[in-house]
Amino acid sequence: MPELPEVEVVRAGLERHVVGATVTAVDVLHPRPLRRDPGGPAAFAAALAGRTFVAARRRGKYLWLPLDDGNAVLGHLGMSGQLLVQPPEAAAERHLRVRFSLAGRVAAEGRGGASRPLELRFVDQRMFGGLALSPGGAQLPPEIAHIARDPIDPEFDEEAVVRRIRRSGSGVKRLLLDQTVVSGVGNIYADEALWRSRLHGERPGSRLTATQVRELLQNARAVMLAALAQGGTSFDALYVNVNGESGYFDRSLHAYGREDEPCERCGTPIRRIAFANRSSYFCPVCQPAPRVRRS
Repeated sequence: MPELPEVEVVRAGLERHVVGATVTAVDVLHPRPLRRDPGGPAAFAAALAGRTFVAARRRGKYLWLPLDDGNAVLGHLGMSGQLLVQPPEAAAERHLRVRFSLAGRVAAEGRGGASRPLELRFVDQRMFGGLALSPGGAQLPPEIAHIARDPIDPEFDEEAVVRRIRRSGSGVKRLLLDQTVVSGVGNIYADEALWRSRLHGERPGSRLTATQVRELLQNARAVMLAALAQGGTSFDALYVNVNGESGYFDRSLHAYGREDEPCERCGTPIRRIAFANRSSYFCPVCQPAPRVRRS
């Protein structure tokens, strides 16, 4: 599943290529990606016709494109969603679900020349992602107002998050993945931040010092910024940016996906354990499991 750095790479691409473009038509090829839109495919297409994208924004793993009428297109990539910018003559992708025909921007290969049409395509193999019109959602869609800010957000309140984590008896990895506590930290970057901080994911937040929590949040920020600089993390062809390019941060991971490989600090084999229908990767020496307290 794309995590915060991957979604931010996509947002930046949308900002470069589609902001300022006007929607001339919307072709919904499969209704499932619009299952959360209250009006359905026909109303979605009608509401966007003639509207102009004025910005590209993100909160955690959600993207939205504010429109010139104060509404917004809200999107989530799910497990396999892609937003691709293509020339109209490009062959349709196998899992193309929604196509936006755009006018008013210059295609990348034609910069400095005449304006030409573009298409924004929502492609989703597994169809867990989706799009919806958010009425009045240009500044912040109300559908995602409950989602916390993320560690690379300039308005992220680190001290408030430190206090909240330290008040909870839940394992710190669960808290990192709780989008109402801190958004955007998915499974990969949680494991990487915990490895950098020498913390086991089951360590209760209430048994961490304020200094430990600050260091953990700072490491989460650092690992996500490093991934962002490399275009995100790609383990297969499903995550790509708007130009169809994959990221390369998977080559820099220290814990995630490295089961039985030696820890880069101490040489102990990295372990993998089941965690909430996913996996956690950690060093059993550098990240010792918390002791069970006797009553």
